[in-house]
Amino acid sequence: MSDTWWRGAAIYQVYLRSFADGNGDGIGDLAGLRAKLPYLAELGVDAIWLNPWYPSPMADGGYDVADYRAIEPSFGTLTEAEDYISEAHALGIRTIIDIVPNHGSDQQEWFVAALAAGPGSLERERFIFRPGRDGGLPPNDWQSIFNGPAWTQVDDGEWYLHLFAPEQPDFNWRNPEVVEEFHSILRFWLDRGVDGIRIDSAAVLFKDLDSVEESYTDHDEVHDVYRGWRRITDSYEGRFLVGEMWMPDQERFALYLRPDEMQTAFNFDFLSRPWDADELRASIDLTLTTHVPIGAPPTWVLSNHDVTRPVTKYGRPDTSFSHQDRKHGMATDPVLGERRARAAALLAMALPGGLYVYQGEELGLPEVENLPDELLQDPLWVRSGGTDRGRDGCRVPIPWSGQEPPFGFGSGTPWLPQPADWKNLTVESQHDDQNSMLTLYRNGLRIRRTELGDGTLTWLDADPGVLLFARDSGLKCITNLSPAPVDLPPHTDLLLTSNPLENGKLPTDTTAWVR
Repeated sequence: MSDTWWRGAAIYQVYLRSFADGNGDGIGDLAGLRAKLPYLAELGVDAIWLNPWYPSPMADGGYDVADYRAIEPSFGTLTEAEDYISEAHALGIRTIIDIVPNHGSDQQEWFVAALAAGPGSLERERFIFRPGRDGGLPPNDWQSIFNGPAWTQVDDGEWYLHLFAPEQPDFNWRNPEVVEEFHSILRFWLDRGVDGIRIDSAAVLFKDLDSVEESYTDHDEVHDVYRGWRRITDSYEGRFLVGEMWMPDQERFALYLRPDEMQTAFNFDFLSRPWDADELRASIDLTLTTHVPIGAPPTWVLSNHDVTRPVTKYGRPDTSFSHQDRKHGMATDPVLGERRARAAALLAMALPGGLYVYQGEELGLPEVENLPDELLQDPLWVRSGGTDRGRDGCRVPIPWSGQEPPFGFGSGTPWLPQPADWKNLTVESQHDDQNSMLTLYRNGLRIRRTELGDGTLTWLDADPGVLLFARDSGLKCITNLSPAPVDLPPHTDLLLTSNPLENGKLPTDTTAWVR
C-alpha cells in the first residue's frame, strides 16, 4: 500500500471491550484481538481503528483517559500492544488509535495535582477552573453534552469545566504545556508503529467562557493545534489524521481538511440521512463537493460505537428515522432493517474514498434495546434521568460461535449480556452461508479492494427513487429505493447483489454491482 493508503482504505472499528475476550474475565482485550486478526485479514480490511485502550476508570467507556502512554490493565500491557501492531502489520493491516484531546480523567495525574495545588496555581492552568457567581452559582449556565451542568465545584469553592461527564475535566488548550504534552503523546505512539490518529471531539477544544451562548465549538484557534499535529505526523512515513467533528456547516467543516491540517474526517452527514434516494444523493454530492476540491478523500460511515446499529435504524418507519433515537420500545421491522442495511452496505462500499465498518456491522447485529436498566453503563443513561438509554445497546460483545451466550466471546460472563437469538448471527453460523451478511461484506470488500477505493464517481440517468453511478473501473452501482422492481443497467457481468434479483429485475431496497 502507498504512503497515502488511507485515501481508499477499508477501516474496521474495534471497540476492544466487546470484540474478543482472551483471558476469560468477560472483557475484550488485546489477547482476544490478536487471536482474531486472521478473521479480519480474511474479511478484507486494510486497517483497524481502536477506541481508547488507555488506563481509565471507565466513567465513559474509556474516553476518560487516566494515562495516555499506557494500556488499560484489563486490556493487556504496552508490550502486548506493540506485539499486536507488529502482528497486524505482518498481515497487511494498519492500526489507528483514538486520541482524546478535549478532556482527561479526573484520576489523571495532572488533575489530581491541580486539585491539591489550589486556586491560582500553575497546575490548575492546565484545566479550566473558574470562581463561581454570587449565590453559589457556577461560572455560567452551560450544559454538558451528556446532560446536566457543564461545571462541577471542588472543595475550595472553584469550579471546573467538563463538556462531557464530571469525571472528564476539560484541558485548557491556551496553555502551552497542554499543547506540548499532546505533541509528546503523538510521538510516543507513532514511534511504536501506529499508522493513524483518530481525533475525538476535534472541534471543541477552545471555549469562550464570556459568551452568553454555549460557545465551545469550532473556534478558529483550533486549526493551529491540528497544523502542529500534521507537522508531526508528516515527519513519519505513511501516517494520517482523521477527525471526529459533528458540524452542520460544510464550509467550516472543510477548513479542517486543508492541506496542512487533517487528511480526512468522518462523514456524519451520510450516516445521518434517512433511507431516501434524494436524501442520500444530496449527501453524496455534498460530500464530494466539500472534499474533492481541496484534495481530501471522502469517508463513508454507516455506524459506530455512538449510534444505533444500521439493522435497527433502517428498520424504523421512515417518519421516525433517527440514528441516535434510543427510546425504549420504538417499533422496528427487523426484516426490512436487514434488507436496507445490506443495500446500504454495498452502496457505501461503492463510493469513492475511505470506508469505515463498525465491528458486528458485517454480522448484521441489531441494537440491543432491552438491556436491564441496572446493567447500563453509559453516562447518558444516568445524566438524562433515565430518558436516554445511552449507547450500550450498540456495544454489546459480538458473537463468534456456539448456540448460546457467550457465543465464543470468551470463557467468562460478558460485561454486557448478549441476546439468545444471536446464535443465528455468529461468525461461525455465517461464515459458509453464501447468503449471509458476513459473506456479503467479504465479497464486497474483496471487489472494492481490486476495483473501487479512491477515485471519482459519475452519476447516470435513472428512474425516480433509484441511485445509479459509474466508477473509474467501469463498475456501476445501482440502488433501488423506489417501491417497485427496476431494470438493471446494460451490463456483461453481474458482480454482486445485496439481495437476489426477481425475474431479472432489481427489487426494492436492493443494491447491485454490474460491469
